[in-house]
Amino acid sequence: MSIVRFGVSLEKELMEVLDKYVKDNHFTNRSQAIRNLINKNTVTSKWQCNNIVAGSITLVYDHHKRDLLTKLMDLQHDYHEEILSSQHFHLDKDLCLEIIAVKGKAVKLTELADKLIALKGMQHGKLTMTRAS
Repeated sequence: MSIVRFGVSLEKELMEVLDKYVKDNHFTNRSQAIRNLINKNTVTSKWQCNNIVAGSITLVYDHHKRDLLTKLMDLQHDYHEEILSSQHFHLDKDLCLEIIAVKGKAVKLTELADKLIALKGMQHGKLTMTRAS
């Protein structure tokens, strides 16, 4: 990958916003921040166009909730083509953390995440997507 240098003109207020973004996100420089913003925009465009994306679904739940584990597994089997792998962690005697790696059309991944997060007993859930190519 080759690097191309270019100049950017910004209003002073916008430059201050960019510098705060650099600082808040611990970027080493403005170029890194701009690269990150462009990538975020590209990913968002791919979601809206329903392109193939990759990501993870992070779930925290109480494994004692009745039928939760059965429903969780049933849903994962329903979406076996989108699920690459999953990892299960025991946070304490009741709570579990599950991270599910996924790849597929953005709308399908969103649908899966929404169904998993909506399960009774789920305490937290989040879908994170990024471009797959």
